Amino acid sequence: MPRTLVTGGCGFIGRYVAEDLLAHGHDVRLLDSFVEQVHEGADAVVPEGAQVIRGDLRDSDLVRRALKDVDNVIHLAAEVGVGQSMYEIARYVGGNDLGTAVLLEAMAGLPITRIVVASSMSVYGEGYYQTPEGTRLGDVRRRAADVKAGQWEPVGPDGAPLSAVATDETKPVDLASIYALTKYFQERAVLIWGEAYGVDAVALRLFNVFGAGQALSNPYTGVLANFASRLANGQSPMIFEDGEQRRDFVHVRDVARAFRLALERPEAAGAVINIGSGNAYSIAEVARLLATEMARAGLAPEVLNPEILHKARSGDIRNCFADIGKAERLLGFAPLFRLENALDDFVTWVAGASSVDRGAEMKRQLEERGLVS
Repeated sequence: MPRTLVTGGCGFIGRYVAEDLLAHGHDVRLLDSFVEQVHEGADAVVPEGAQVIRGDLRDSDLVRRALKDVDNVIHLAAEVGVGQSMYEIARYVGGNDLGTAVLLEAMAGLPITRIVVASSMSVYGEGYYQTPEGTRLGDVRRRAADVKAGQWEPVGPDGAPLSAVATDETKPVDLASIYALTKYFQERAVLIWGEAYGVDAVALRLFNVFGAGQALSNPYTGVLANFASRLANGQSPMIFEDGEQRRDFVHVRDVARAFRLALERPEAAGAVINIGSGNAYSIAEVARLLATEMARAGLAPEVLNPEILHKARSGDIRNCFADIGKAERLLGFAPLFRLENALDDFVTWVAGASSVDRGAEMKRQLEERGLVS
């Protein structure tokens, strides 16, 4: 029976990863610091059969104890949130970069078979775009002046309109936030370490993960949880820009399965792999879907239309959604859930969870620092 350590294993994604591993014969150990912002003052529900070690990933003695007799590592531990990373910079760099460094140092010389790290679609910046002539562009960026003027969609070098297309792993990295910078560090550090020490290493670039169990009172968590918290408190979902920016939403159970496959498949060694649904959704569309489901379940007084702010956050990108062909080839991965057909369990969970709407507080914190325009 392989023993697998999951860092950040009591968080939203970590709990599902642990459940999947346990169901497939792994001995699972979880290392988690139970950050207040994520766990909301309560210990997470730990999957039955998993061992839990509580503490900070930057504690080298604790990490060495957690790694004792471990065969594989899944590294999920990270501070998460684009907006917050732009002003709590030391926290993000310390938790993500230093934490990863301590983990890798402690792993050196141990008989670890494989490490899989959670990277992020945020490392791409904008996704791939295509010109009217069909040329694919991987270096598209929005100009700050255009965004401030409300020109949300990027344009080509000649000012011509562009079409967003699915992004595969060939797209050059373009780091637009401190969070993205730290996730890229985690990804590259793990792959460099794996090559140097002869340990199989895999990086999974996760797109927008959703499902039951996200921290509803954390305004820097997934957008679906933010919308649910607003709706549950009788408020309209709050959306920056015009709501037509597009993202890929992937169910947490699909993500958990992808991590297990990344441990099992020899072909994945050394690879960077997108994990998404392969579908693109506008953020306004997502808000309306959730509002409809929550109203149907009696969790909102009516179908509340989103509040469109027509303002942009520093570090945000316009469009990025996944090409998952590489995941299909290397992992045999195919998503089992689609957003529009998989909101029932999320809404049921929201019905039994408490939430404090901190969306307005998040917006105020960003505005006070000049990070909203």
